[in-house]
Amino acid sequence: MIKLIATDIDGTLIEESTPDLYPEIVQEIGRLTRRGILFCAASGRQLFSLKSVFRDVAEETCYIAENGAHIHYRGRDLSVTAMKREDAEEIVRRLRGLGEEYEFIVSTPEGSLMETKNRRFVDMIRDGYRNRFRLVEDVLAEALPILKVAVYHPGSIRALGEEKLIPAWAGRVQACVAGEEWVDFMALEVDKGRALEKVQEIFGILPEETMAFGDNTNDIGLMKAANYSYAVENARPEVKRAARFCCPSYREKGVYTTIHKICKDECRFHEA
Repeated sequence: MIKLIATDIDGTLIEESTPDLYPEIVQEIGRLTRRGILFCAASGRQLFSLKSVFRDVAEETCYIAENGAHIHYRGRDLSVTAMKREDAEEIVRRLRGLGEEYEFIVSTPEGSLMETKNRRFVDMIRDGYRNRFRLVEDVLAEALPILKVAVYHPGSIRALGEEKLIPAWAGRVQACVAGEEWVDFMALEVDKGRALEKVQEIFGILPEETMAFGDNTNDIGLMKAANYSYAVENARPEVKRAARFCCPSYREKGVYTTIHKICKDECRFHEA
């Protein structure tokens, strides 16, 4: 019986940087909660952004934020994993030298920090992702734990990320492409899959009682931690290889339709 459902957000559940859920999935999360099934939003987004997206079902949702660096449920942090300060500082200094077409953002437990003067980027972070953030002169001058450093390039950053940025810190930090336009850096032990395993441990749920959905390479850990693993149709080939099943894309509300059908059929089976 399914007891836990975890899904990536951008590119899997909804379109990248979308601020709202569609009504069907909101209603479905309510039904799942009433049946005792835990719904988990697993994303590279910060906690405050996720809480905004899931505002209509905030108390029903468990959050794996910052790719697993921040796990939160019903007003309580279950886990917070900060980067080594020296790693975060070195990455920030490297990102500052990439050029004006690249933007970066530093995540802390209290929200994001940005040095940018690019109003379009600020508008996207505020209105698209609905992040809590502050504009500062120097992100490294702030005495806060750093959960994640993320660099953004409009269109795509994949080639730079996979060929240069990720290999440059291999073995020191966890780095991944998170959506076509972002590369994320976290503590070495941080991964969505490990975070999902932590949630399973806390709530006493087995992998064979877990369903997960994803589209990008930072979701491969989710696929490995759940027996019922689904790559959406628009997923990267690596994710499809890691998943046991495939479902329609976010454009066709594939996560919702799959959950609704399987849980409805399972409920009918157990009632019989």
